Amino acid sequence: MQENPRLAPCSLVAFRVKNITEMLKANRSDDLAQQQAVVTELFPAELLGDDLAGIETAIADQAEAFDPAVAPYISYICNTKGKRIRPVLTFLSGGATGGNTEAHTKLATTLELIHMATLVHDDIIDEAEIRRQAPTANAKWGASLSVLLGDSLFAQALLLSTEFNDASIGRSIAQSTKDVCTGEIIQTQRRFDFQLSREDYFEIIRLKTAALFASAMELGARLNNQSEAIQEQLRDYGMKIGTAYQIYDDCLDLTGDEATVGKTLRTDLNKGKLTLPILNLIDQASSAQRAKLNKLLIQKEAIDISALGSIADYEGSIESAVQTAKNLVNEARECLECLEDNDHTDALGQITLYLDGLLDSCCEG
Repeated sequence: MQENPRLAPCSLVAFRVKNITEMLKANRSDDLAQQQAVVTELFPAELLGDDLAGIETAIADQAEAFDPAVAPYISYICNTKGKRIRPVLTFLSGGATGGNTEAHTKLATTLELIHMATLVHDDIIDEAEIRRQAPTANAKWGASLSVLLGDSLFAQALLLSTEFNDASIGRSIAQSTKDVCTGEIIQTQRRFDFQLSREDYFEIIRLKTAALFASAMELGARLNNQSEAIQEQLRDYGMKIGTAYQIYDDCLDLTGDEATVGKTLRTDLNKGKLTLPILNLIDQASSAQRAKLNKLLIQKEAIDISALGSIADYEGSIESAVQTAKNLVNEARECLECLEDNDHTDALGQITLYLDGLLDSCCEG
């Protein structure tokens, strides 16, 4: 796949677009391509610079909460910097609904620790060697130690969640953590399961990915005492963006380049995770083609992606998944109509445009 440098998957939020709020309020979807092309300045460094610098310090400081024998391991995980999507959403939600506070930084830190814990466990399950262009904890220290490190990150996150004045914040974080774990368990349980339906798939990714996106948006507004109606709209935005982003990630696992993406790819297919593009392929395949795909999967060996090209319409399966995600992105834009116009609201709109571009890049040959 030809890599588009402007849409390289290094950050979900990487550019700024002019007059996005007016376009969103007018719901002029025909202007999306034009709006995507108007790049004026880098983002989010210009808008969230202080907040993002603060979150890096807060995350790095978490190692100090552990025993000296454990701290270096935690520090390694915390210093393998990722996209920080959940902190970005937390700060944009807070900024769009009244402004960010120390509580928003604590929320962002808590959600990111939960996310990092899931990645440590994911890499054990997937036997992934590279994450964020660095060796995974599993590759460095093995599964036994890594699973305990992931558990420790979960525990530290839940400890932080008890420090909010509003007890409902902690309960919501705990529920999201439970949802993430439930989604991961069901996904692992349903590997190599050709009876997995689209509804099953969407429930899995709602739990394992979208739940934390939704919490970042909802709780960012709750910390500013926004109405339940606004909290619900922003939660819905996070849920739809999170679902669309997971579909993008699932497509990227099939179409991406490891050197560019910075993590081990093809793990979903090789580990029997039936993602939306593969479910689309199964639906289109004849009985003979489905049997061929089933044989490829159950042999549990590395699969050459080119082998999928001979099974039904592989490219069409990717394109269909991308379109499903783009529909969710369009719905997410509508959730922003409840917000007042400001730079942070603008930025939430920009995320939808950027994600549209990332999805389009999955279909570029």
